[in-house]
Amino acid sequence: MIYREEENMSRMKEFQRLHELNDLLVLGNAWDLPSAHVLEKVGFKAIGTTSWGIATSLGYSDGEAIDFELQLAVIRRIVNHVKVPVSADIESGYGPNDEAIVSNVLKVANIGGVGINIEDSLKASTGLKPLSEQCGLLAKIRSALDNSGFGDFFINARTDPYLLHHLDPLNETMTRSKHYVESGASGIFVPGLKNREEIRMIASSASAPLNVMALPDLTDCEKLKELGVRRLSLGGSLYRKMTTLLEQCAVEMLDSHDAALLFK
Repeated sequence: MIYREEENMSRMKEFQRLHELNDLLVLGNAWDLPSAHVLEKVGFKAIGTTSWGIATSLGYSDGEAIDFELQLAVIRRIVNHVKVPVSADIESGYGPNDEAIVSNVLKVANIGGVGINIEDSLKASTGLKPLSEQCGLLAKIRSALDNSGFGDFFINARTDPYLLHHLDPLNETMTRSKHYVESGASGIFVPGLKNREEIRMIASSASAPLNVMALPDLTDCEKLKELGVRRLSLGGSLYRKMTTLLEQCAVEMLDSHDAALLFK
């Protein structure tokens, strides 16, 4: 299977539609083609790449230590070999300035991606990017996509007050969410958010679909749906689970001096 322009436009519309249904979209997060194939095979309606998983699988640390072209190569391979929509996690954009980041987003769209996650955390230091700067970036991304014929491309604006232990994460998240949507974001992603009442408040105040990340005490899709969440991401948790199972199998084989478990 290879990417076709008309197929991608259809995938973009389908990805938008999945956020508009009266249901929770569970996004399977893949780090390579085999993991993407498994997610598609078992019935996930859309796939999101995990930048952490891709970087880790290729021997890099998280935080844009990997060259963007390596990330893009994995994204392209997944897009070209699955039929479901694929959204790309591009961290803060893998660029030294807005123009480079916008160019990277267009690269994702041009290879067949239907959306991105883009975050507002600083990379050179700890903290959040100034609100005006991130809004300006989102507006430039939206404008460039629209002008290139990608009006249905999904910009999932990730905001990190909860991950960074902001002094007032609720109000900071609500403020940023409002301005991000006004600047062109299609959805809001708040990793680290887990308080039920705060989830409800953010979901009800946001004028775009709310995406949260699965956490040990934040896994029940029906309860999340009741709180107003529209999308659940797995992040790197599936990758971690896979490596844990691999380690358990390896230990059992070494301890038992028997590889029978591989054929059960």
